[in-house]
Amino acid sequence: MVELGHEPAPALRPTASRRAFIGFIIGGATLAVAADLGLAERAGAVVPSGPQIPELYDLGDFQTDSARPTANLIKIVLHEDGTASFDLPRMEVGQGITTSSAMIIAEELDLPLDKVHVGLAPARPELLFNQLTGGSNTTVSTYTPIRVAAAIARKALLDAAAIELGSVVALLKSKEGVITAPSGKSVTYGQLATKAASPTTKAVRIKLGPPSKFSVIGTPRNRIDARAAVTGTKTFAMDMQVPGALPTMVCRPPSLNGSPVAIRNRTLVLAMPGVTDIVMVDTGVAVQAQTFGQCIDAVRMLDVQWKAGSVEGESDATILAKLHKAELPMIVPKVPRLAKQVDTSFTFMFRSSAALEPNCAIADVRSDHATVWAGLKAPIVAQGMIAKALGLPQSAVTVNVITGGGSFGHKLFGDAALESAKISRAMGKPVKLMWHRADEPRQGRTHPMATSRIRATYLGGQVLSFEQRHTSISTDFAHGLGEMITHNIDKLPTGLGGLGFSETIFTLTQELPYNFGVVTQLLNETDQRFNTGSMRQIYSPDVACANELMIDHLAQLMGKDPVAFRLEFLKSSRAKAALRKVASVGQWGRKMPAGMAQGVAIHSEYKGVTAVLVELDCRPATVNRNIPNAVTGPRVTKAVIAVDAGLVINPRGLEAQMMGGVSDGIALALTSSLHLEDGHFLEASWDNYFYTRQWNAPLEFQCIVMPSDSEQPGGAGEAGVAATVAAVAGAYGRATGTMPTRFPINHDTVSFTVKSFIPPVPEPPTDGLSQTY
Repeated sequence: MVELGHEPAPALRPTASRRAFIGFIIGGATLAVAADLGLAERAGAVVPSGPQIPELYDLGDFQTDSARPTANLIKIVLHEDGTASFDLPRMEVGQGITTSSAMIIAEELDLPLDKVHVGLAPARPELLFNQLTGGSNTTVSTYTPIRVAAAIARKALLDAAAIELGSVVALLKSKEGVITAPSGKSVTYGQLATKAASPTTKAVRIKLGPPSKFSVIGTPRNRIDARAAVTGTKTFAMDMQVPGALPTMVCRPPSLNGSPVAIRNRTLVLAMPGVTDIVMVDTGVAVQAQTFGQCIDAVRMLDVQWKAGSVEGESDATILAKLHKAELPMIVPKVPRLAKQVDTSFTFMFRSSAALEPNCAIADVRSDHATVWAGLKAPIVAQGMIAKALGLPQSAVTVNVITGGGSFGHKLFGDAALESAKISRAMGKPVKLMWHRADEPRQGRTHPMATSRIRATYLGGQVLSFEQRHTSISTDFAHGLGEMITHNIDKLPTGLGGLGFSETIFTLTQELPYNFGVVTQLLNETDQRFNTGSMRQIYSPDVACANELMIDHLAQLMGKDPVAFRLEFLKSSRAKAALRKVASVGQWGRKMPAGMAQGVAIHSEYKGVTAVLVELDCRPATVNRNIPNAVTGPRVTKAVIAVDAGLVINPRGLEAQMMGGVSDGIALALTSSLHLEDGHFLEASWDNYFYTRQWNAPLEFQCIVMPSDSEQPGGAGEAGVAATVAAVAGAYGRATGTMPTRFPINHDTVSFTVKSFIPPVPEPPTDGLSQTY
């Protein structure tokens, strides 16, 4: 790899325009290129009447603009074997961004996709705001920088080829990594890699072609890592082989955020088979052994004196009471005699944001430096926190970003990375830390409990006002924008920094896509004692569910069909087109058996639109069906989703994202929640945290990618969740005749045997094969 050079003085820079950009050929032995978007102008916006802030400038714009100044610090390198490599400053967690990034490079370089290698960049503090994976922003913010860098590389290759082949650039043709002259002579990119390189860094002007010329972007492609994933050869953090790093687990407190005081039987546990080390850290008692099974045995044997946690004695009911006290008042006064007013209130319980891959990390801490390997979506923040905890300069901490097995907001936080570093320092050796499945819902990150209240005023078939007050347990945004400045702002001791950050995120994401007169949506957050995070789509699943249920209610009060009502009031043609599409494909209004119903919802966010239609079966035979060790209840039998995400890089990847989003939405509406009782959460692992399983998944699923004339991608990673929650909730209301107000719908039923809190993890099963069917 070559080092990046300095930018030329501003006075020496040429100017850029809408499709014209400035980039750099970076000084070095082989061709390396980067983009500079500092000169690219933002498109102006014509302000419509009464817009909400996200319609003009949303969270995605905020993230993209924040990343713009350091866009030139990411680079593509051409190698002598004819391949291109790119270290993406984001984290792959299954959303397919390494594939889509490779497709962009292959498009602009005219290189076969299998010759493009996309890795993940380690923590790079110089990138500032340009190394955060979140907000469905990866492709939005990296699309143009990657295109510019790849286009500059192709230009440099063509210039070098013209000399090599004795021709002129205009007569040369490039195809799949080979450049051919009219004479028939050709040269490969690999042969040109050193010849196209520049000994010094220089600015280059480039003009990007229109999307109509694309041959790779916009075509359905399989994931480049799909075979490795299904054959077990893909490398996750726990697959890393770091010398001396033995399996390590933590015995955690019985209540949320408790801490250890003393170990009563340390000598006894140290004598157990395979156990090598036991140390106390602030989060619990860490055990290292030859195998993870031996770690579990040791954790179960430990006798620890614990200090009480942060929410001793609290329960769902007591926390909900605190939320009600923090609710902001409505502002619409008593209405004139002819107008009507309707109020609704909804409650959303705590939910776990645990991914399929447990929290895990590897750390090797020495006296003067530390190295960590972990799945991290905000690695610069994790690097800074680890450095602070260890008393090292940030430059002495290397944080390697590893592909993760899911995230759902979990990996925005470096909890496992920080904990592994503390344990490694305490043990004086490398550690391979893995959280137990039971640790995740009980001590890990949760989506906050919240209430959402709505008041609407209507008269003569028109909605005059629509006000929403969303009240939530505090959402932790300590990851900030991926760097230490906003991380520290969120952690201000007054709590005002965190509240201000939350309100900013809420304001930049929440958009009611209807013409409902005076619209206000306000957030208040309270109680910072919980470990929370911004689970997939942050506030939107709760906010949109409440909104769309109120819209169903308004349509009913006005005697209008729910789809026709939405079409009447929707602002944008894109939203109307998506809604019409799902209504048509899903056969909205078709006759259903008693106990079954359709639900429909729309959601706008991140410059995109999703519409969802579902069919839900609430008949007793379905609700009460018997599946061993399972929660059943109502079942979504059909789901149709239409998504307008602007310019789509990989339609197949987008469809996969929508399928996952629909599954998330079904779970949030029907089955998945945490129960807080006496200071701790009851759930422990996936056998009693009821995500959407095969027996609750739709029998029919269809995703329609809406055509778009946009030349820019929109955010799509989270897009399918909110509208699905709302559509399922609406279907439940129609099927049962009662609008649901608490989510998930089955929360009031605890249908499992609660696992022990001491010991904190269950005994490993010995009959795994008998549990399969």
